[in-house]
Amino acid sequence: MSAVHIIPKQFPLTKKEARLYMAFISVAFISLFIGGLMGLLQTLVRSGTITLPWGIDYYQVLTVHGVILALVLTTYFIIGFQFALMGKTVGISMKQRKAAWLSFWIMLIGTIMTAAMILLGKASVLYTFYAPLLAHPLFYIGLALVIVGSWVAGIVNFRQVYVWKRAHPHEKSPLLAFMVTINMIMWIIASLGVAAAVLVQFIPWSLGYAETINVLVSRTLFWYFGHPLVYFWLLPAYMAWYAIIPKIIGGKIFSDSLARLSFILFLFFSIPVGFHHQLTEPGIDPVWKFIQVVLTFMVVIPTLMTAFSLFATFEITGRKKGFGGLFGWFRHLPWKDVRFLAPMLGMLAFIPGGAGGIINASHQMNAVVHNTMWVTGHFHLTVATTVMLTFFGVSYWLIPHLTGRKLTPSINKLGIIQSIIWIVGMAIMSGSMHIQGLLGGPRRSSYSEYGGTEQAADWLGYQIAQAIGGTILFIGILLMVYIVIKLAFFAPTGKEAFPIAEEEADAKPTPEFMENWKLWIGITVLLILFAYTVPFIDIIQHSPPGSPPFDWPIGNQ
Repeated sequence: MSAVHIIPKQFPLTKKEARLYMAFISVAFISLFIGGLMGLLQTLVRSGTITLPWGIDYYQVLTVHGVILALVLTTYFIIGFQFALMGKTVGISMKQRKAAWLSFWIMLIGTIMTAAMILLGKASVLYTFYAPLLAHPLFYIGLALVIVGSWVAGIVNFRQVYVWKRAHPHEKSPLLAFMVTINMIMWIIASLGVAAAVLVQFIPWSLGYAETINVLVSRTLFWYFGHPLVYFWLLPAYMAWYAIIPKIIGGKIFSDSLARLSFILFLFFSIPVGFHHQLTEPGIDPVWKFIQVVLTFMVVIPTLMTAFSLFATFEITGRKKGFGGLFGWFRHLPWKDVRFLAPMLGMLAFIPGGAGGIINASHQMNAVVHNTMWVTGHFHLTVATTVMLTFFGVSYWLIPHLTGRKLTPSINKLGIIQSIIWIVGMAIMSGSMHIQGLLGGPRRSSYSEYGGTEQAADWLGYQIAQAIGGTILFIGILLMVYIVIKLAFFAPTGKEAFPIAEEEADAKPTPEFMENWKLWIGITVLLILFAYTVPFIDIIQHSPPGSPPFDWPIGNQ
């Protein structure tokens, strides 16, 4: 059986809906400015250029940078973007909109609580909040509220698809709605791990109800969540690549079935792989580390499927427009349209970023780069380049669409300049991080001179390069914030398109089993149980005595 092939209807976005979506996106860009400023200060401190004033601790700044950018910015932008995609493709009712606002306010209260504790110097535990480092209880309670708020958003998305499917029996759901559903299923299943750690371990421990904490259990629960978190960031970028970029370049979706299958495979293989972040961690059986490394490498399959699909779309579209030769289609892509350029630069950055991920997940090579600046460089190449440039590209059309304004030629040109500044700054900063990591330069350290040792002297030049790259990136952040304000409030009024591509007219029907949610969720749960049940029981049974809390600076108990 195949789902009926019908050109999907698109719903107009009302002003009330637009205010909801813009609320999430606004918090994201406020976070970009704050987190970017902290990142600039961080690179300057590490290079020995400045000393932080007023008793501000380096790790306080580092925690703000990580939490605000890696957790707050991404989560708010993704949920706002996904709500907009769902509202456009399957619609949103008044009750659903009210529930979506509830998710926003729960998340905002939690964000303010968490941020306040960090800014007051009571939660300098970095974005991974590794035990036994201790934060104020309100830090953990705030994190729990952010997670609960995101669950409410996911439930709203599920309800939207359910209502649409009930009104359109035997029709396949719109591709973007399917993708959002996959991403939120993955997010909710994955975030159960960090929620359990926060509620069962960290909050009672921080309140003094438990004297010690099981460090290995807490880290295992975090990385059960921490790796799929990367795909929670990445899949919305894939949504734009698969279903929006083709429309911008004047083409059509290469294959609806391939797009759906790639997202299903991401759901399968993004969660049961957290041990590859713990390859140097004692107390985990090497056999289970090996199994999870194998499962990690399975994610290469949907990644390559995506690359094939995208470049097939580019080439087919270019050749239909009459661009011949081996690479004529590539030269004639709309490079002067920032809605295409920014995400495309992100796609290209994902090539070395993905290669670095393979190194991180390889047991032997991980031993070389683990806990070095290499990992930080990889993180900035994937999330801060691939994901962020795609989010910027989305913002150039989504924000004016929501605010009733136009992306003018002058703003488009400014956006091109911003994209180039971003890629140059990131190439300098991330590149120097990778090299310093290969030379043994540690991460999570404020200024790694190590008593003036010869090896540490080799790192200094790369730390200065990181400060230069970070400065260029902060200029890019200031420019992006200016563009966002311009698009939201000062650009000429008008109608900006919401670009959603259609399938080819003669495309083969998508098999109906693609939307067998019970099957896909069931397989995901079985893979998780297979990968985690035995080793987790083993971790609990053979765990060493728990650790008492450590406050910053380390040693002040």
